[in-house]
Amino acid sequence: MSAQLRLVLLLGGLVAVAVLLGLLGPILMPFVMGAALAYLGDPIVDRLEARKISRTAGVCLVFTLFGGLGLLASVLIVPMLYEQVVVAIAKVPVFVQWFQQDLLPRLGLPVSAEAQFDAERLRAVIREHWAQAGGLAAQVVAEVSHSSKAMITVAANLFMVPVVTFYLLRDWDLLVAEIRRLLPRPHEPRIVALAQETDEVLGSFITGQLLVMLSLGVIYSVGLWLAGLDLALLIGLLAGIVSFIPYLGPIVGILTASIAMLIQTQELLPLLWIAMVFGLGQVLESVWLTPWLVGDKIGLHPVAVIFAVLAGGQLFGFVGVMLALPVAAVIAVFMRHGRSRWLRSHWYQGT
Repeated sequence: MSAQLRLVLLLGGLVAVAVLLGLLGPILMPFVMGAALAYLGDPIVDRLEARKISRTAGVCLVFTLFGGLGLLASVLIVPMLYEQVVVAIAKVPVFVQWFQQDLLPRLGLPVSAEAQFDAERLRAVIREHWAQAGGLAAQVVAEVSHSSKAMITVAANLFMVPVVTFYLLRDWDLLVAEIRRLLPRPHEPRIVALAQETDEVLGSFITGQLLVMLSLGVIYSVGLWLAGLDLALLIGLLAGIVSFIPYLGPIVGILTASIAMLIQTQELLPLLWIAMVFGLGQVLESVWLTPWLVGDKIGLHPVAVIFAVLAGGQLFGFVGVMLALPVAAVIAVFMRHGRSRWLRSHWYQGT
């Protein structure tokens, strides 16, 4: 088989895989999440195996650890987030009234009585539907319950994630060994070297990026709490989570925190503290967190990162967004090797 034909077959196979992933996108979520959790847990299980603990027992320990941390976070954080949302919703009518009767006239944009939004009516609607803490949750559950298909899908995904994680984590080394046995013998050393470098880059990048997101979430939450914002935890965690996209974390954080602070206080001066919190967070991320925890492990320009995330979302939806940066990290490794080979090639050197 000629080299050109092999290249065509390889490219055709890659295109077929991409199309297949696009078609299977709606059911891939539990498998993607399970594979990600198994990938993160495998080094821990390997260390436990080195201490003479069986693979299955080590998987059970790691599985219990992941589940316990998730349950603890849910028990501690979710009620706090819900309480903050309820408090913020209750203050919306006050903000509407201040916006129409104070802020706009102060800016020289008075609103006529006929054009004003009825804040009292809004207050009555909110009091009617969310007078009790369970009102909002009850409405959400009721809306979702109308769609049996949606309920079945959500339940199946929640059930499948731990199942997929357990079996992949238990058989991870066996799967890797089987894939290695199937590699073409003449190219095995090069492919294994690329895979090992990719694994090192990918593992370090994912771990570092998760730590950066967690650190920023804590920094933003504490800073907004010190600034007196009621929704400090909710907005701080949101800004930390989306910070894997360059500059999106502070943009989302400043916008949402400013709106929440206006609703809460009806004053403009506290917005200065909001800007200081996210400004400090950006400085800490650029000068300390990212260089220390991530470094240059992915080797992509911020514009390339933004493009990867948007392209992943456009092609494969939320699954694509989750996979965008790991895939970009893998591509970056191959591009570095390709660049090295190109610089040594006869075409580049003109010989």
